[in-house]
Amino acid sequence: MPPVNVYTLAGESTFNGFHRLILFWCVLILIIDGYDLAVVGAALPAIMQDMGIDATSAGVMAGSALLGTMLGAIFLGTLADRIGRPKMIAICVALFSLFTAAAGLTSDPFSFSVSRFIAGLGIGGVLPIVTAQMGEFSPARLRTRLVTLVFAGYSVGGILVAFTGKHLIESHGWQSVFFVAGLPVLLIPLILKMMPESMAYLLKQGRQAELRGIVLRINPTLELSDETLLAGHPAEAKAALDSPIKGLFSEGRGFSTLMIWAAFMTGLFMVYALNSWLTKLMAMSGHSLGSALNFVIVFNVGAIVGAIGGGWLSDKLNIKHVLIAFYVVGALALTAMAFTRSTELLFVVVFIVGASTLGTQLIAYAYAGDFYPTPIRSTGVGFASGVGRVGAIIAPVLIGWLVSLALPLEQNFMVIALAGLLGALAVTFVNQSRADSQRVSKLTALTR
Repeated sequence: MPPVNVYTLAGESTFNGFHRLILFWCVLILIIDGYDLAVVGAALPAIMQDMGIDATSAGVMAGSALLGTMLGAIFLGTLADRIGRPKMIAICVALFSLFTAAAGLTSDPFSFSVSRFIAGLGIGGVLPIVTAQMGEFSPARLRTRLVTLVFAGYSVGGILVAFTGKHLIESHGWQSVFFVAGLPVLLIPLILKMMPESMAYLLKQGRQAELRGIVLRINPTLELSDETLLAGHPAEAKAALDSPIKGLFSEGRGFSTLMIWAAFMTGLFMVYALNSWLTKLMAMSGHSLGSALNFVIVFNVGAIVGAIGGGWLSDKLNIKHVLIAFYVVGALALTAMAFTRSTELLFVVVFIVGASTLGTQLIAYAYAGDFYPTPIRSTGVGFASGVGRVGAIIAPVLIGWLVSLALPLEQNFMVIALAGLLGALAVTFVNQSRADSQRVSKLTALTR
C-alpha cells in the first residue's frame, strides 16, 4: 500500500466529533486568553485612580503585557513546532492565568507591569499555536471558517471581561477581575489529556503508532494496516521542519511574509488601541463606567459577528480580498465613530468597528494560517503575531500620550483609522499564489 498523506487526508475529511473536540478546546482557550488580555482595558480607569497615575503611565502599563505577547508569539509559537503543541499550550495557559491573577496582588505600576509582561508571554504564545492546531486538522473547505470561529472565542473573553467588570470592579475593586483569571489553570491536566498532538510533530518524531491513532479519529472508516506508512508533504516539509524560520522566506514567500507582518502590525495597532483605551475614551466623552463597558460589550459582539461572517465569506470567496475589504471598512467605521454624536447610532458604529477591526485581525490569523504550509504554520503565524505586536505595543502608549495632550477626541480615532488603510495596502502586496491552500489545491487537481 502506498504512503498515506496525512495532510491530504485531513483536508478531505468530513467534520466529525474529533474536529468538534479540537474546536471546543481551541475556542475555550482563546476565551480565556481574550479575557486575560482585555482585562486591563476594562479596569484601567479604576487602576489609574487607585494608583494615582496619569494616562501616559497607564499606557505604558497596558503596553507591558503586549511586549510579552510579542516575545511569546515569536518564541513560544516557534517552540511548539519543536516540543509539541499540547505541552506548549499548557505552559502558555499556566503563564497567563497565574500571572494575570498575580497582577491583582500588586499595588504599584512597576510590579503590575512585570506581572503583566510575564502573563503576556503566555497570551501571545498560545494564539499562533491554536491557529495552527485548528488549521492542521480542519477539512479544507471549512478551514478558514473554523479558524475564525476559534478566534471568535477571543471576543467572547472580551465580553466576559466587560460583564465581570460591571459587576465586580465598583463593589469589589479592580483586583477582583484579575483574580478570576487565575481559575483556568485548573484546566491544564484536561488540556494535556484531550488535546491531540500535531501531525507534523509526530511525523518528525517518527511516532507512526500515535499518528495512526489520530488518523483513524480523523477518518474512522479508513482501513490501515500496521505496515501502512503515514507521510506528509515531501522534501519541502522536511526542510521546513529542520529550519522553520528559514521556511518563511523560501519558496518565494519572503516578500509576502514581510507584507503579512506589516498587516499584522496595523491590525494589532487598531485592536490594542481600542482594547486599552475604548473604555476610557467613552468615559471621557461623558459616559459612566457602566455605560462605557456596554460599548466594550457591543464592540466584542461585533467582532464575533465579523470573525464568523468574515470566515464564511473567506471560504466562499478569496480570503485575501475579504481581508482587504475588512481593513477598509474598519478605517471608514473608525472615522465615522469620531464624528457620531447620537448614543444610539454610536452603538451601531461601535458594533461595525468591532466587526471590522478585531474581526479583521481574527481573519488575518486565519489568512496567515492559510498561507503557510503545515510544518511551519505555528512558526509563520507566531512570527506574524509576534512582529505584529510592535503595533500593539505602540498603540496604548501612543493613544495614552494623545489622551494626555487633551486633544479633541476625534483625533484619537482618526489615528487608529489610518492604520486600517495601511493594513489594506500591505495585504494587497501579498502574493496569494504562494499560499499553501493554493498549492495544495493545484496538487489535488493534478492527482485527480
